[in-house]
Amino acid sequence: MSAQDTNLLGTVHGGVVMKLVDDAAGAVAGRHSEGPAVTGAMDEMAFLEPVRVGDLLHVKAQINWTGKTSMEVGVRVIAERWNESGPANHVASAYLVFVAVDAEGNPRPVPQVVPETDRDHRRRQEAQIRRTHRLARRRAILELRRERTAEGLDQ
Repeated sequence: MSAQDTNLLGTVHGGVVMKLVDDAAGAVAGRHSEGPAVTGAMDEMAFLEPVRVGDLLHVKAQINWTGKTSMEVGVRVIAERWNESGPANHVASAYLVFVAVDAEGNPRPVPQVVPETDRDHRRRQEAQIRRTHRLARRRAILELRRERTAEGLDQ
């Protein structure tokens, strides 16, 4: 990371890290779906430690869950301090939803991910929980908007 990536506090701007996360997740989603995939949602982005100028970042991404046309990608960001010989630090994690698209931008089917290890099974189950919550939140918000519109409150 370089000085041009910093925020007012002198650490790397979160948006710079988010772009790296989205880029890595997009590459993994495109490879898995064997074609273009677009970001549909970012379920969660947790910044665990500051990233400093000079840090060497490693961004690791993997498919946690697949639906018919969408997939969840989990991303882990690791920082190695350029001036220290200690262990690398886990500095951020994120979960993004990608949708595979065809040449016209319409959703297209994706290959199903097959969990192989206990960790893969856990990641898939956690992704299903996030999906359930995301869809329930969306339904609740849309229902509230319909009610408020019907009552003449939001026009």
